[in-house]
Amino acid sequence: MKVLYADLEREWRGGQSQALLTLQGLVRAKHQVEFVAAEGSELARRAAQAGITVHLSPRLGLRGWAARSMARLSARREPFALAHLNEPHALTAAWLAGLHRRMPLLLSRRIGFPLQKNWISQARFRAVERFVANSEDVAMSLVKSGIGRERISIVNEGVSIPELPDAETRLRARRRWGVSEGEFLFGCVGVFVPEKGQRHIVEALSVVRKKYPQARLLLAGDGECRAELESQSRRLEQENAVLFPGFVSEIEEVYAALDAFVFPSEFEGLGTALQTAMAMGLPAISTTRGALAEVVEHQRTALVAEPSAQEFARAMLSLVESRELRVRLGAAASEEIIEKFSAERMVANTIRVYKDVLNERGLA
Repeated sequence: MKVLYADLEREWRGGQSQALLTLQGLVRAKHQVEFVAAEGSELARRAAQAGITVHLSPRLGLRGWAARSMARLSARREPFALAHLNEPHALTAAWLAGLHRRMPLLLSRRIGFPLQKNWISQARFRAVERFVANSEDVAMSLVKSGIGRERISIVNEGVSIPELPDAETRLRARRRWGVSEGEFLFGCVGVFVPEKGQRHIVEALSVVRKKYPQARLLLAGDGECRAELESQSRRLEQENAVLFPGFVSEIEEVYAALDAFVFPSEFEGLGTALQTAMAMGLPAISTTRGALAEVVEHQRTALVAEPSAQEFARAMLSLVESRELRVRLGAAASEEIIEKFSAERMVANTIRVYKDVLNERGLA
């Protein structure tokens, strides 16, 4: 099968990690893939490193250039079977290129916001043959926006199942962040935007440290709220306890250093950062906002809390105080991700959707 894949986001977020896993999985499954991406994006760089054919679009006039590239690629003698668009900007470019007149369009959908109702947006959405929702929660939001259920397939996001870090790897990772073995390190990975809720765990840490001053927090990521979070940590006199390493390419060294993972998101898809932590056997505290209720089960695979400093502080204290709880949650979490949320499962389900779409058109 020959697939045209597109993602025009410039930042590296959960959707882009899923795109890379999908691209790599399609290649391993012996499908032909070509990728349209934004020039200078982290996803384009990593895809090229993985041996994927990448067509770069200049940032100035990005969607227009991407549409031109898609139109040129679709006019080749050997046609693409379908186009998979990983985010809305890619859909706009495909629509401008008229790709829906030449091949089925599939659109990944990872957020539960209602679809926009303006005529341009509605025209773009009519061009989509199949919406690929990452959860039941997102699928229901599409139905509420007027999309027929027959046009929606659910493919849960997945993560690569890593090897668990050994003692030497853990020690090296903790040294990188300046954390001693006697300290209890909580961590969170994600972009710094209001809906990710990192402010709740900064405040929660100040409560935890009144009883356990050896507790610390590593916030990996960057974004518009970074200055606000750094200011909050200073105001709460936690500036030496909260670590801000910024964007970390070797993200496995963050997870390897942690004793527990905290995920205070106020609005979320399936939370691939949380899934990765669980896959590594880390005990986790999470909200159930968005689709997170489809990932975690309270007291079995994680502790569940509302996104507030008070609730997270209570749960964080529980993890510090009980090694048995940490071990039990971590083991169950790892099993859950391996069984339901692996990257291999995600890729296999994506290919199954492709075949279903082509069968419906009689193109298989």
